[in-house]
Amino acid sequence: MLSLEKKKELEGLALKIRIETIRTIGTLGFGHMGGAMSVVDTLAVLYGDVMNIDPKNPSWEERDWLVCSKGHAGPAVYSTLALKGYFPKEDLLTLNKPATHLPSHCDRNLTTGIDMTTGSLGQGASTALGVTIGNRLKGRSNYIYLILGDGEIQEGQVWEMVMCAAQQKADHLIAFVDYNKQQLDGFTKDINDLGDIVAKFQSFGWFSQEVCGHDVEEIYNAVIKAKENKGKPSVIVLNTIKSKGYCFGEGIVSNHHITVSEEQMKEAIRLLEDKLKEVEK
Repeated sequence: MLSLEKKKELEGLALKIRIETIRTIGTLGFGHMGGAMSVVDTLAVLYGDVMNIDPKNPSWEERDWLVCSKGHAGPAVYSTLALKGYFPKEDLLTLNKPATHLPSHCDRNLTTGIDMTTGSLGQGASTALGVTIGNRLKGRSNYIYLILGDGEIQEGQVWEMVMCAAQQKADHLIAFVDYNKQQLDGFTKDINDLGDIVAKFQSFGWFSQEVCGHDVEEIYNAVIKAKENKGKPSVIVLNTIKSKGYCFGEGIVSNHHITVSEEQMKEAIRLLEDKLKEVEK
């Protein structure tokens, strides 16, 4: 269980990630705000406490890996990495600009701290399992954390991985499904209803949990339970709100990729900075 001090620290980190993500996308003027903002609390928990990492040695072989298969959440991952010291925060303002090392989708060949190139939906699932098995063959005990989108798990490749991971008893693979209930062009229930995601993974032989994806303590406790589970891969279904924390994006259908004016950016950041002051009291 998290101490009150650690909980406040992780909540503060989540607010800082949101602020930097809005600044990053707002400076460019457009971007994948929706799916980036909904995974922020999970990133805060992973990079703020759970993951075994060394920003000064990003290629450390014993590190835990993050594979953000929903690669359009890249801006939130970049903000997290910058705040943890992988590269200067000023670099965030070069997102998608000429000669940047921060492309729209995560690219391990361009960005320090990115463990796996992603963006073609479904493929990150397969590579995450491959890395998990490869590390086991090398005698390593590090964990691989995989982030999947709820629209993404409509891809058949994801379920091929799910079957294989259970067969391989890949208990060092912990997946998150960002269940924000929206995809590129509408609600998942209207496009391809996902049904009971927890039950689906359970039926494939996974250890499955469901939590509030904006509660750092619930996320943390679920990860600890997942790590205690032996002999099965784990999934944590995150009930989230698309564009969470960006006041001009929450609650609208077309918030997958949106334009952001300078005025909207400044107002959204101001509101989050006010919340950060309260958390840090």
